[in-house]
This record gives sequence, structure tokens and C-alpha cells, in this order.
Amino acid sequence: MTATAGGSLPAVTMRIGISGGGATVDRLIEQAVEAEADGFTSLWYAGAAGIDPFAVLGLVGRATSTIELGTSIVQTYPRHPVLMAQQATAVARAVGGEGRFTLGVGVSHRPVIEGMYGLDYGHNARHLREYLTVLGALLADGRVAFAGEDYTANAELRDRADGPPVPVVVAALAPRSLTSAGELADGTITWMANAAAVAGLIAPTIRQAAEAAGRPEPRVVCGLPVAVSDDADAAREVAARQFAMYGMLPNYQRVLAAGGIEQPAAAALVGDEDAVAAAVGDLFAAGVTDLWAAPFPVGDDRKASRARTRALLKDLAAAR
Repeated sequence: MTATAGGSLPAVTMRIGISGGGATVDRLIEQAVEAEADGFTSLWYAGAAGIDPFAVLGLVGRATSTIELGTSIVQTYPRHPVLMAQQATAVARAVGGEGRFTLGVGVSHRPVIEGMYGLDYGHNARHLREYLTVLGALLADGRVAFAGEDYTANAELRDRADGPPVPVVVAALAPRSLTSAGELADGTITWMANAAAVAGLIAPTIRQAAEAAGRPEPRVVCGLPVAVSDDADAAREVAARQFAMYGMLPNYQRVLAAGGIEQPAAAALVGDEDAVAAAVGDLFAAGVTDLWAAPFPVGDDRKASRARTRALLKDLAAAR
């Protein structure tokens, strides 16, 4: 399978998605239409900043017909799992089509949850497990009766649509969280995890947990910055500046360490077309099922830089 003039890819099914986002609702819709036309399999929308994805995904879904729309991620702590289930169900009904909406959730980070919301982050692994238990029951069965240490819930989703439940992927970067994701969700969605981290920690941990729980093979959605450039060193310098904050957060420090690197810039996929295509192939060979690419510009001509990166990603999506 060939994606570029000199770059060959492994014989695996590769789902190539891209980051969604925009300053206006009109731009979000335009972007989704363009991504679908370009053959990308998915669009992933951040839930921690900018426009609340739940407020716009129904509109984006109505303007498209096939592309998967997902959140990467919606924070769990500020939204009770009953509310999350209600909102996810409403979005899925608005988007339409089986499996077109995927709910990505995560516990976020201590500085955010304690500093911004004033909530206790001290038992985040227990919180996540109880949260997924309540959320999963509501999405699967439309009802839940649960009493745990962090959550008590007795609720019913009376307007839950027939058919498969909304799929859930979890931002899980540590063994306990990956185990909960494998047992209670449909997969994981990562950020700043390179091929070594996926192969050594993420894929085997979540797959072992899913198998032990009798669940289907989980998805491993891998989010990474991407820039196609003839000057790989310059691209890494840009990545070092733009993504430095992730290296300051313990959750990301752990996943970087699992990949044998110390800084987020080292996780970015950079280089010319052949180099980036090879790096993408390494990710899928390591156990990734979906790439969530986050293009970033390098050099003075930001528009041209983004266009070059998108062109390669479009070729890779077509080659799957």
C-alpha cells in the first residue's frame, strides 16, 4: 500500500481523523464538510476550551452524512454522569446514523479540576471507574441504580433511542485508568503517546482488560501533533514552544516516560512526507486503531504549511 511517492505503509486498516475546532459555528460546520469530502474518517472536538461541543455537534452532524464526530475530551468532573448520558444521547440522536457520534471523556488534570472547579482530584481512578459504571449503564440500558463512594445515581433515560449505545472512549494514560477503560468502555483516546508508549503500555493493558471482561477489541485512538516539513529540526522547535504545557502535567509526563521521551516535541510527527508517513505506519503497527492528527504550521507561510500537512494526511486516509 503506497501513500506517497516513496513512503510505504504497513498492511493494516488505518483510520485517519483530524482535529476539529473553529472560532464560529459556521466555521465548524464548513470544516466538517471539508473533512468529510477529503475522506477523513473522523473529527475530534476538544471539550475543555472554546465552544462546548455538545452545543454544536448536532448542527455539524446535520451538515455531514458519514464522518464520525467525537469529543476529545469532555471532562468528567464538572458533569454528573447522568447529565453526560443525557447530553450524549441527545447529540447522537441529532447527528443520526449508527456510530457517527463517539463520546470521549476524561478526568483531566489536578490543576484544572482543583484550581478551576474547586473539586477534589484525590481519587481520580476511583472517580473514573464509578463514572464509567453509571454512564455505561445509562447508555446501554437506559437506566441505572448505583451507590458508590463518589456517585449515587437512580435514573432513567426515557428518550434513549433503540439500537447500539453511544460508544465511549476514555482518556486513559495510567494502568488503572486503562484497565477501567478496557472493562467499562469501548476504548481509549490518547494525547502525546508515541508508538513506544502504545506498544509497551496502552494497547496491551487495555486489550487485556477488555478480553478479561469479555468485551470486544477496544479502540486505541491516538492523538498527536503533525507537521510535514523539510526542516524537521525547525518543526520540533515549533512543537517545543507550542506544546510545552503538556510536559508540565503529571499525567502527560507519565505517558511521555512510557514512550521513552521527556518532552512533548519528541512525540510530534514531523519531517517530510516519507518520514511522517513512516511514523504513522509505526503507530498503527504498535496497536493504534485510529489516528487523531492535530496539524500545526511551521515557517512563515502558515497556510501553505497546513495545506502540505493536510495533503499528506488526506493521502493516507485515502490509502487505508
